[in-house]
Amino acid sequence: MKPRHNFVSKVLLILAFLCAISISTVAQGSPPPGRLIVERVPNFGWNLAVHLQIDGRDAGVIVRDQRFDGFLPAGDHVLTVFPVPNRVFAPPMSTLLTVRPGYTYVFTAMWDSYLVYLRGSEVLSPGELWQLRP
Repeated sequence: MKPRHNFVSKVLLILAFLCAISISTVAQGSPPPGRLIVERVPNFGWNLAVHLQIDGRDAGVIVRDQRFDGFLPAGDHVLTVFPVPNRVFAPPMSTLLTVRPGYTYVFTAMWDSYLVYLRGSEVLSPGELWQLRP
Protein backbone atom coordinates (compact mmCIF):
# COMPACT_ATOMS: atom_id res chain seq x y z
CA MET A 1 0.00 0.00 0.00
CA LYS A 2 2.77 2.42 0.80
CA PRO A 3 4.65 2.18 -2.57
CA ARG A 4 1.45 3.02 -4.50
CA HIS A 5 0.75 6.03 -2.26
CA ASN A 6 4.34 7.18 -2.72
CA PHE A 7 4.07 6.88 -6.54
CA VAL A 8 0.79 8.80 -6.69
CA SER A 9 2.12 11.62 -4.52
CA LYS A 10 5.23 11.94 -6.73
CA VAL A 11 3.11 12.11 -9.89
CA LEU A 12 0.84 14.76 -8.36
CA LEU A 13 3.87 16.77 -7.26
CA ILE A 14 5.34 16.65 -10.78
CA LEU A 15 1.99 17.76 -12.26
CA ALA A 16 1.82 20.64 -9.81
CA PHE A 17 5.30 21.83 -10.83
CA LEU A 18 4.44 21.57 -14.54
CA CYS A 19 1.27 23.61 -14.02
CA ALA A 20 3.17 26.26 -12.08
CA ILE A 21 5.82 26.53 -14.81
CA SER A 22 3.25 26.79 -17.61
CA ILE A 23 1.25 29.44 -15.74
CA SER A 24 4.35 31.55 -15.11
CA THR A 25 5.34 31.22 -18.79
CA VAL A 26 1.93 32.43 -19.92
CA ALA A 27 2.00 35.30 -17.42
CA GLN A 28 5.37 36.49 -18.76
CA GLY A 29 4.31 36.08 -22.42
CA SER A 30 3.48 38.70 -24.98
CA PRO A 31 0.49 41.03 -24.56
CA PRO A 32 -2.89 39.78 -25.72
CA PRO A 33 -3.61 40.26 -29.41
CA GLY A 34 -6.07 42.71 -30.89
CA ARG A 35 -9.10 41.54 -32.83
CA LEU A 36 -9.80 42.61 -36.41
CA ILE A 37 -13.21 42.37 -38.06
CA VAL A 38 -13.62 43.33 -41.72
CA GLU A 39 -17.17 43.32 -43.07
CA ARG A 40 -18.41 43.86 -46.60
CA VAL A 41 -21.00 46.55 -47.22
CA PRO A 42 -24.31 44.93 -48.30
CA ASN A 43 -24.52 46.77 -51.64
CA PHE A 44 -20.99 45.77 -52.67
CA GLY A 45 -22.28 43.65 -55.56
CA TRP A 46 -23.37 40.07 -55.97
CA ASN A 47 -20.54 39.20 -58.37
CA LEU A 48 -17.67 40.88 -56.52
CA ALA A 49 -15.64 39.93 -53.48
CA VAL A 50 -13.02 41.72 -51.39
CA HIS A 51 -9.49 40.35 -51.26
CA LEU A 52 -7.87 41.21 -47.91
CA GLN A 53 -4.15 41.21 -47.25
CA ILE A 54 -2.53 41.89 -43.89
CA ASP A 55 1.10 42.98 -43.97
CA GLY A 56 1.40 41.74 -47.55
CA ARG A 57 0.10 38.24 -46.77
CA ASP A 58 -3.23 36.95 -48.04
CA ALA A 59 -5.79 36.90 -45.23
CA GLY A 60 -8.75 35.81 -47.30
CA VAL A 61 -11.49 36.71 -49.71
CA ILE A 62 -14.66 38.17 -48.23
CA VAL A 63 -17.70 37.14 -50.26
CA ARG A 64 -21.35 38.05 -49.87
CA ASP A 65 -22.76 37.55 -46.35
CA GLN A 66 -19.30 36.77 -44.93
CA ARG A 67 -16.67 38.67 -42.95
CA PHE A 68 -13.08 38.36 -41.80
CA ASP A 69 -12.69 37.86 -38.06
CA GLY A 70 -9.18 37.28 -36.74
CA PHE A 71 -6.52 38.30 -34.26
CA LEU A 72 -3.41 40.43 -34.80
CA PRO A 73 -0.44 40.98 -32.52
CA ALA A 74 -0.04 44.44 -31.05
CA GLY A 75 1.78 46.92 -33.25
CA ASP A 76 1.57 48.47 -36.71
CA HIS A 77 -0.08 46.57 -39.56
CA VAL A 78 -0.99 47.38 -43.17
CA LEU A 79 -4.42 46.27 -44.38
CA THR A 80 -4.77 46.11 -48.17
CA VAL A 81 -7.97 45.45 -50.13
CA PHE A 82 -8.90 45.12 -53.80
CA PRO A 83 -11.87 43.73 -55.72
CA VAL A 84 -12.02 40.16 -56.97
CA PRO A 85 -12.33 39.66 -59.89
CA ASN A 86 -10.44 42.84 -60.68
CA ARG A 87 -11.88 43.44 -64.14
CA VAL A 88 -11.29 47.20 -64.07
CA PHE A 89 -7.69 46.88 -62.80
CA ALA A 90 -8.48 48.88 -59.67
CA PRO A 91 -5.35 49.54 -57.63
CA PRO A 92 -5.09 48.03 -54.16
CA MET A 93 -5.96 50.43 -51.36
CA SER A 94 -4.05 50.24 -48.07
CA THR A 95 -4.86 51.37 -44.55
CA LEU A 96 -2.42 51.61 -41.66
CA LEU A 97 -3.67 50.11 -38.39
CA THR A 98 -1.95 50.35 -35.02
CA VAL A 99 -3.28 47.51 -32.89
CA ARG A 100 -3.46 47.95 -29.13
CA PRO A 101 -3.56 44.80 -26.98
CA GLY A 102 -7.07 43.59 -26.24
CA TYR A 103 -8.87 46.10 -28.48
CA THR A 104 -11.26 45.21 -31.32
CA TYR A 105 -11.12 47.03 -34.65
CA VAL A 106 -14.08 46.94 -37.04
CA PHE A 107 -13.75 47.96 -40.70
CA THR A 108 -16.24 47.95 -43.56
CA ALA A 109 -15.10 47.31 -47.13
CA MET A 110 -16.71 49.93 -49.37
CA TRP A 111 -16.96 50.26 -53.16
CA ASP A 112 -16.81 53.65 -54.91
CA SER A 113 -15.83 54.55 -58.48
CA TYR A 114 -14.19 51.16 -59.11
CA LEU A 115 -12.13 51.46 -55.94
CA VAL A 116 -12.40 49.29 -52.86
CA TYR A 117 -11.39 50.87 -49.57
CA LEU A 118 -11.75 50.24 -45.84
CA ARG A 119 -13.78 52.57 -43.66
CA GLY A 120 -13.09 52.30 -39.95
CA SER A 121 -16.29 51.76 -38.06
CA GLU A 122 -15.45 51.28 -34.41
CA VAL A 123 -12.63 50.70 -31.99
CA LEU A 124 -13.87 48.80 -28.97
CA SER A 125 -11.99 48.54 -25.71
CA PRO A 126 -12.15 45.29 -23.72
CA GLY A 127 -14.64 46.93 -21.34
CA GLU A 128 -16.95 48.00 -24.18
CA LEU A 129 -16.83 44.47 -25.60
CA TRP A 130 -17.73 43.06 -22.18
CA GLN A 131 -20.78 45.34 -22.02
CA LEU A 132 -21.97 44.09 -25.43
CA ARG A 133 -21.84 40.43 -24.47
CA PRO A 134 -25.11 38.49 -24.83
